[in-house]
Amino acid sequence: MARMIHSMIRVRDETASVAFYAKALGLRVANRYPFDGFTLIYLRNDEQTFELELTVNADRTEPYQLGDGYGHLAVSVEDVEAEHARMVSEGLSPQPLKTMPLEGVEFARFFFVADGDGYKIEVLQRGGRFE
Repeated sequence: MARMIHSMIRVRDETASVAFYAKALGLRVANRYPFDGFTLIYLRNDEQTFELELTVNADRTEPYQLGDGYGHLAVSVEDVEAEHARMVSEGLSPQPLKTMPLEGVEFARFFFVADGDGYKIEVLQRGGRFE
């Protein structure tokens, strides 16, 4: 059986991206590998082994075009309202908190926040389907 180990996104500003993911999601640099022309940075926190890989291409000056195929990364938190308030206080500009009903029952409570490159992150209340 396959086990998911990381998801990769391309970013232009390593310092700003590492700072955003530390502030927003508590991710820290697990490993950093400089190659000729690009650097790979693996971020994680103590809650899981799944990592976010940031790829920084040395010669990239223009913003990446995210296109219409990218959706979002998703994380679950113990208290989505408190996390939303924390991100507001950190100046991260999360979108409003929303509730999604399914068959008259709350299916999900969540909000989105975007990093400096425009990648969306869905922050979900932990529980049910979203452990």
